[in-house]
Amino acid sequence: MSRRGENIYKRKDGRWEGRYKSGYDEKGKAKYHSVYGKTYQAVKEKLASVKSEPVFYEKSGRLTVKELFEEFMAGIKLRVKESTYANYRMKADKHILPAFGGMCFEKLTIKMLHAFIQSKLNRGLSAKYVSDIVIVFKSMAKYISMVHHFQNPIANVVLPKSQKKEMHLFSEEQQRVLCQYLVKNQNSTSLCILLSLYTGLRIGEICALRWSDIDFEKSILTVSRTVQRIQSVKDDHATRLMIGTPKSRTSQRSIPVPSFLMEMLEKMKTSADSYVLSGTDRITEPRTMQYRFKAILKKVGLPYINYHSLRHMFATNCVKIGFDIKTLSELLGHTAVETTLNRYVHSSMERKAECMNLLQMAA
Repeated sequence: MSRRGENIYKRKDGRWEGRYKSGYDEKGKAKYHSVYGKTYQAVKEKLASVKSEPVFYEKSGRLTVKELFEEFMAGIKLRVKESTYANYRMKADKHILPAFGGMCFEKLTIKMLHAFIQSKLNRGLSAKYVSDIVIVFKSMAKYISMVHHFQNPIANVVLPKSQKKEMHLFSEEQQRVLCQYLVKNQNSTSLCILLSLYTGLRIGEICALRWSDIDFEKSILTVSRTVQRIQSVKDDHATRLMIGTPKSRTSQRSIPVPSFLMEMLEKMKTSADSYVLSGTDRITEPRTMQYRFKAILKKVGLPYINYHSLRHMFATNCVKIGFDIKTLSELLGHTAVETTLNRYVHSSMERKAECMNLLQMAA
């Protein structure tokens, strides 16, 4: 008798046999193969190995979106970051598969996708989020079309137009109030908030920063890790904290730290292996830091802003005092300077007035 949840049996000849789904035939019927071994553990290891490989299907109009999506996910699992895989999995399980999972892939139409998009928008999801969902779907369809030579029925789906959301940033006076409080009430939290405001570190990068990442002789901070809470791929309802590399190769970077911040860091540093924010070998998760930041804003009488706004304020302040865009882009860890200009540089009405007043009447 096989163990619960496993398809492994002991045969009459004394060997162990494990069965697994190897694919589908041209009629869409599942095909199975077996692996053999002298022990239960040997067969279990063989099954784990073959199950990690993508399941390939013979061309058939009976194959469903769910079946082909599982092939797509198996194929990309070893090529993308775990957080990216979890993000794809969540969007598929929550949005794509409930709507299209049981449909034959080749029966999909652009009209269906456009109706799906409109229904999500009508339920209050942002155009940006809906676009992200559809991009996952289109990536799957492109992969299946390329591998199995199916016609891609949703290649020309039009993504919803998203409006750029205006980022609320603090004025110079509000930033001064915040900084005065942080300097006056020095602790690990206030220090890390100042680091984000004056180096542009993301909240996940701040939480993952260790004292060993700071070169006190050269006054350089190295970003090589980030932390985030992701959806567990084994449990639909569970999440877990994951420490990994930053979101892109250029996000792994070295940043010169202003001298006044280095003085504060010198006073507060602990053992090299501990995290700057927690002061111990235990990591602080981003949402805890967000709660602390919110509490500080309330205490000093400032309106609520997201922690990520500190990164935007850093970029805007740098442009205002004359940083060249290439340097700023590298400090922020962007792949392209266009990202820096389009997303992270904001102009206040005060700044616009200053620029306009530079104009002189021709006499």
